[in-house]
Parts: sequence; C-alpha cells; structure tokens
Amino acid sequence: MSLPHPQYSVRKSLRCYVNCVMIDKSEDPLASLNVPLYADGYPGIMFQQAGNGLYLEPRHKKLSGLFLYGQTLNPVALTTNGPFQYVVFQLYPFASKHLLNVNPRELNDDCFDLLQLQNISTRSFYAELLSTGDLSEQIEIMSDLVEALVKAHEVNRDDRIQKAIHLIIKNEGLGKMSDVRDHVYLTERTFERNFMNEVGLTPKQFARIIQFQTSLSKVEDMRFANMSELAFDSGFSDQSHFIRVFKSYTGLSPKQYQRQALLA
Repeated sequence: MSLPHPQYSVRKSLRCYVNCVMIDKSEDPLASLNVPLYADGYPGIMFQQAGNGLYLEPRHKKLSGLFLYGQTLNPVALTTNGPFQYVVFQLYPFASKHLLNVNPRELNDDCFDLLQLQNISTRSFYAELLSTGDLSEQIEIMSDLVEALVKAHEVNRDDRIQKAIHLIIKNEGLGKMSDVRDHVYLTERTFERNFMNEVGLTPKQFARIIQFQTSLSKVEDMRFANMSELAFDSGFSDQSHFIRVFKSYTGLSPKQYQRQALLA
C-alpha cells in the first residue's frame, strides 16, 4: 500500500475512526500494480478505478469499486494491469465494526463489497466518486460516506478496548497482556471477548501483528548488521522464531524480502 499522503488530512469528525488517507494512480497503459497487504492491524476502505479490474490474490477474486477490507492474517495482494487510481481510508483496528455493525472476524483476509449494503445508499456515493477525477473531491465524498455509515449503525464504542489497542501499539506488541488488562480494568475472559468483538482478533494475535510490523520496518531500514540483532531488538526470543513469524505474514524470509525490495 502507498504511504499516507500529507496533502490530504482526515476530516476532524472522523479522526477517531480514520487513521490516514493513502492514494496512488497511474495513467500508463502498461502499468502493473501489485500491492502486498501484509498484516498491520488496520482495516480500510478503498475506492478504486482499474480499467482491467482489481483482484485479490491468490484467490483471484475480482473486487468491487468500493469495498472495505478487514484484518489481514495471511499474505495477500491487490493486483491489476493497465491504468489505475485508488483512494484508501486506513481505519483504526476497531472501526470496521462501527461502520458495518458486523462481526469484524468475518472480514479477516477478505473484502466486503460496500455497494451491497441495503440500509444506506452507497451506490449514490459511488456514482459521485465516479463523476469526478479530482482527488480532493473524492476524499470529501468518501468522508461523507464514512460519516453516513457511522450514523446508520450507531454502535457503542468500548473505550477500554481502544485504550488497550493504543497501549499495545505504543509497546510495539511487547509486554505482558495481563498488564494491558490491568490498565483497562477488565478480567481476562471479558477482555478477550470484548477485544475479539471490536477487532476480530484476539489480543495476542493483534500484539503479534504489531510486533511483526515493527520488525518489518527494521527489515526495510536495513540498518542492522545481522538478523539475530534485528530479532532481539524486535523482542523475538531468537532468530529462528523471528524468521518463522515473518514468513507466516509475508510468505518470504527477511532476506528474501530485502532482496525483493532492492529489485522493486
């Protein structure tokens, strides 16, 4: 996925649901897009225009022009050939439940076609998006859509789980989960249940993803002399444990990932 675009800020009323805005486009008829969706703990909403269709691989599932993707646990990618443009609203880990009022676990490793919603006219928002090529206008329309989704479902927020999410991210996925539970004053059973209901992952799954993302940034940085040093710095028990976790989320070893990045 492309990096957050500093030119486009998140609407103030949506900052508790939307983390950032990401965009990318190409008018090259020979363009080839392959966007890996590695586990990062953040779902998102995408509006895309790909003349030859946008596909979720390896399932080769053709995606809607407007969809919400859930938590990613297994390595997948978005692919297309030819001209394309997309706008992504990266959501906070708990936000998909508030936008769709569904069990977020059902969205793991999958994409939900927003054009199929019955209780809100997403097709009218989609028509507006298609009617303009101006990115600023598209972002405003998507902001209106997210506000409409939140209003339509009115799911009560669990501030304790949001505090727990913030703490896990701040600690880079490390530390004892019992300390997180104590910080938000929940029993183990209630914490596990409420976290799963809000995020679609167990607290340990989420923490492991955040730990992986921290290590991924360090692999991309390439400043560590060896993988053992990197593994230790990222909180893994040893190098083999680190490589095993890294490969489970990317399908590549850290060294393979670095070589692929250098060729990109």
